[in-house]
Amino acid sequence: MDRKERWENMDRRGFLRETGRLAMMAAGAAIAGTFPVREVEASPVFSDYPFSLGVASGDPLPDGVVLWTRLAPDPLNGGGMPARDVPVQWEVAKDRNFTNIVRRGTELARYDLAHSVHVEVEGLEPGREYYYRFRAGSEVSPEGRTKTAPGRGAALETFTFAFASCQQYEHGYYTAYRHMARENLDLVVHLGDYIYEYGPDEYVSKTGNVRHHNSPEILTLEDYRNRHAQYRSDKDLQAAHAAFPWVVTWDDHEVENNYADHIPEKGQDPEAFIRRRAAAYQAYYEHMPLRRSSLPKGPDLKLYRRLTFGNLVQFHVLDTRQYRDDQANGDGFKAPNEESLDPNRTLLGKEQEAWLFDGLRNSPARWNVLAQQIFFAELDIQTGPGKLLNMDAWDGYAASRNRLLELFGEGSVSNPVVITGDVHASWANDLKADFDNPESPIVGSEFVGTSITSGGNGSDIRAETPVLLEENPHIRFFNDYRGYVRCTLTPDRWQTDYRVVPYVNQPGAPIYTRASFLVENGKPGMKQTGDHPIPGGEAQTSEVEKDRLKAQDRAHERQKAKVTR
Repeated sequence: MDRKERWENMDRRGFLRETGRLAMMAAGAAIAGTFPVREVEASPVFSDYPFSLGVASGDPLPDGVVLWTRLAPDPLNGGGMPARDVPVQWEVAKDRNFTNIVRRGTELARYDLAHSVHVEVEGLEPGREYYYRFRAGSEVSPEGRTKTAPGRGAALETFTFAFASCQQYEHGYYTAYRHMARENLDLVVHLGDYIYEYGPDEYVSKTGNVRHHNSPEILTLEDYRNRHAQYRSDKDLQAAHAAFPWVVTWDDHEVENNYADHIPEKGQDPEAFIRRRAAAYQAYYEHMPLRRSSLPKGPDLKLYRRLTFGNLVQFHVLDTRQYRDDQANGDGFKAPNEESLDPNRTLLGKEQEAWLFDGLRNSPARWNVLAQQIFFAELDIQTGPGKLLNMDAWDGYAASRNRLLELFGEGSVSNPVVITGDVHASWANDLKADFDNPESPIVGSEFVGTSITSGGNGSDIRAETPVLLEENPHIRFFNDYRGYVRCTLTPDRWQTDYRVVPYVNQPGAPIYTRASFLVENGKPGMKQTGDHPIPGGEAQTSEVEKDRLKAQDRAHERQKAKVTR
């Protein structure tokens, strides 16, 4: 039975929702609470190097930052650590040689959290660079570099960050992260699909898989831990983590493709799915530089939060998975329908939406960034009359989006910019007060980043691009290469650079700025300031190549019907 059939009966849906709610309560009672007291391994000896997954920092504040590592001498087989807690020393210095150490301490790597370490350092100076490292027994971690946020309300002249998403390990090499690590950034924002849940070669890219997942589809806590460890073992990803503080949020593949709250995509037992979600959320926390406020409570983990950098930019980090109503009309691409247009449906949940609106209205920053996962602007993929929209994106939750667009249109939010992942391509979109009216005012901007690897090698143009742009005049740019997005902000302007690599099926690809866009303070809308087809890209617009790409995309769509993204 397919998803549409399973959910089209409202009584059936209501029953499963209630079953899921009770299962969530039971899972929360079983997992939440204090950790048991365990024996501490005071002088640990490791079977192999314990810092195999590198180091990371995240969620910077003016006086501190989160430092992360995990002890895992055998990372792909449960970690290889004993069932005991292990003390880990940490230190923070003003210099790379650690001659001027300003903070140090000891944190337990807890067995119950896969021997991960989350240190919330305090007492640092605002807006400055620091270096950090860990020690366990006689072993010393690689060093990391981080940076605190400027002081509250500080006048900030410039701020540069990059954002990325969708890094299917099998589809390619993380060369883009190696280039990102060499950038001059203040922050990295990851917008989800940090891992993928599929078994080996269940999701094959258009250009073929070049690496392979280490287990069948992941379901248990140990499965999710091993999958995170496999992704974290990549040296290019480790380099980007070690170079800058990160701010992270998830999408769907950190648990299961296209899940909605406690409703699975596939025909699973609701209680089994809640246990799976609890396992996935715990493993996510264990492998990310998150604060104790995000410590999971069974199948719940509060991830939405706000970070401010002086008077220049405020990030409103959203969670569009955990609180949403089920996708309308059975999910997939559908015409607008009674369910997708229902004003009572929500993507964010009432509490998160109220939090977001309050934060946007009261933001002290010049630029306000909605760091979120799924396509925000309308995206009609149907040629001619009528519309065909993605029910998993904001298009499937029209009332939720319209409430935000109305807020943007009031003029009470300073320079709203949405940053997005999920769709494995680069887009630049004007946000219209009414997407049905081409003359409607522009009320904000959306920059959609391509994937790091998901989808395999890209191309400089896809055959359907002219149709997409004709059907969606608010879309200013589309590109199908892999990479990340770099944004440079000043009080007067926002510049977006689409940084792309020509291939991911081999390591060592060069990096190019494919296109650049400028948004001016107080002037909704964007203008393109650079358009640079990468070397060799022009040949991919030939008629022969367009026909090949059409056939390739049709085959890929057939595969996506089984596996989706």
